[in-house]
Amino acid sequence: MLSRIAESLFWIGRYIERSDGTARILDVHLQLLLEDPWIEENLACRSLLSVMGSEVPDDAELTRADVLAILAVDRGNPASIAYSLGAARENARRAREIVSTELWEVLNTTRARMPRKVASDKVHEFFAWVRERAALAVGIIESSTSRDEAWSFFTLGRSLERADMTARLLATRALTEASGPSWTTILRSCGAYEAYLRTYRGVPSARNAAEFLLHDRLFPRSILFAVSRAEACLRELEPRADRIGVGDQAQRLLGQIRSELEYRPISDILEDLPRHMDDVQSATSAASEAIRRRYFPTNAAPSWVGEAS
Repeated sequence: MLSRIAESLFWIGRYIERSDGTARILDVHLQLLLEDPWIEENLACRSLLSVMGSEVPDDAELTRADVLAILAVDRGNPASIAYSLGAARENARRAREIVSTELWEVLNTTRARMPRKVASDKVHEFFAWVRERAALAVGIIESSTSRDEAWSFFTLGRSLERADMTARLLATRALTEASGPSWTTILRSCGAYEAYLRTYRGVPSARNAAEFLLHDRLFPRSILFAVSRAEACLRELEPRADRIGVGDQAQRLLGQIRSELEYRPISDILEDLPRHMDDVQSATSAASEAIRRRYFPTNAAPSWVGEAS
């Protein structure tokens, strides 16, 4: 497969997952700001922008509407939903000879229908629409793509981004201290609440909910599942086994963070959850860079941070 095509497929997977994950995080936290009058809105908004990797203005008081404008509809902000949907469509155009007509039409239509402004009473509906469009794109690929290199690069990108976005969602748990989202809300935002109830059969506790989203081997949005899936994709792309250790740098980085999460007691992780989630984000970023250097070294990888003017 051409390096150009592989890179586009990798970033289609990442951008689709990024739009879905950002919509889930914003839906939880903007609704929380609306419902809880005791939250310090400016501080919570600044913390949320920081966690999402977006530049935080220094002087102005930030509101729920500002966060929505920056992280949802700003087409120039690499952390926004609008930017991700546009970038997914652009990468699909570059890989048009590989991307199916159905997927191209979904991404093209989604980008064309992306609003430039969202009314305050339509915020939840907008996030639901983003999740539905992302699910439609992923469903097309899962149901109609051969399990070859194209699927592996797409799934690799998606898995890395999912691990990163779940880590960001868990990191936001500590943003507003006691007024932060409940673990039930966090689980619902991941589509994990019913799966959690079937597994633990009880009201979500901090320990069990965190353990489920971090360590569960069967739930597809857990960090352990996503990292393990990314490792499996890398093994498919490089089936030759090294006799001594792991030769691929991306596999090594992902294996290290997986082992760190897998064998560390959940009580230790909960004591400093934001730091451990930062470690996950750093590992996925470093693995992405290692993948870029190995498989498509000619172009700079897209970034959460915009270019300096």
